[in-house]
Amino acid sequence: MNICFIGGGNMATALIGGLLGKGFSAAQISVVEIDAANRERLKSTYDNIVVFAEQDQLTIAKSDVVVLAVKPQHMEAVAVQLGQMLSAGTIVLTIAAGIRIKNLAKWLGNQNKGFVLVRAMPNTPALVRAGIAGLYSFPIKEMLPPQQLKQIETIMGAVGSFVWVRSEGDMDAVTAVSGSGPAYFFYFIEALEQAGKELGLPEKTARTLALETALGAAKLAHESTENPATLRARVTSKNGTTERALLSMEANHVKQHIITAAHAAAARSREMGDELGDELGGESGGNQ
Repeated sequence: MNICFIGGGNMATALIGGLLGKGFSAAQISVVEIDAANRERLKSTYDNIVVFAEQDQLTIAKSDVVVLAVKPQHMEAVAVQLGQMLSAGTIVLTIAAGIRIKNLAKWLGNQNKGFVLVRAMPNTPALVRAGIAGLYSFPIKEMLPPQQLKQIETIMGAVGSFVWVRSEGDMDAVTAVSGSGPAYFFYFIEALEQAGKELGLPEKTARTLALETALGAAKLAHESTENPATLRARVTSKNGTTERALLSMEANHVKQHIITAAHAAAARSREMGDELGDELGGESGGNQ
């Protein structure tokens, strides 16, 4: 499988590192990156990977998968140029937030070329190969040839795990829960660290306790067959310290505030799709 990345930022770099770690050769991977500093960083980080300053037609035509890793506001210009270079049936995978498949198809000129279009929403733990990505494709997953399905899953699985969603609209929920989710956990860790310092712990000690507790709790929840509510109940002794803390959170509606925040993130994801769609002259929203 030959893969060409359009854009060489942090997520593309993480995917490249993951693929190389899974046994891919540098000869199978190429990158188009317009920024000179980023090109030098990629070349120094990954030996023998070909990095272009602009889209190379021959390389792109030979690619089985093209990963669009540019900013959403640059996607239309990149896709319009790219569509003329792609071979029929190529997998085009975008990791840019808010880019709907109908918009991408229009920009690429997909009508007669039969590209497989994939939306992926990874998250930043991919940088340490512990990410989770939501995936949606057109044609839908069930209609993809096994080889192409394996290629898509191999790329995203190189930096963690993935889930396929039932409809493109579900990608807004994926964005809210896992795409933005790491920031929620960082926020909680930040608060727990601050509490430790206010209670008299040295900063380094408070940070270590907060980080290791978050890591351990996530690992326990991940490996347990019991749901988080049951695990929480097992930590909570009657009239104990944990119960007192949880009662305080319940009194302050902490759980509902987290749920409300996720709904706000999903709403913003839908808005971004509408805004990008509006740039097409009002063609926004909807699933394929």
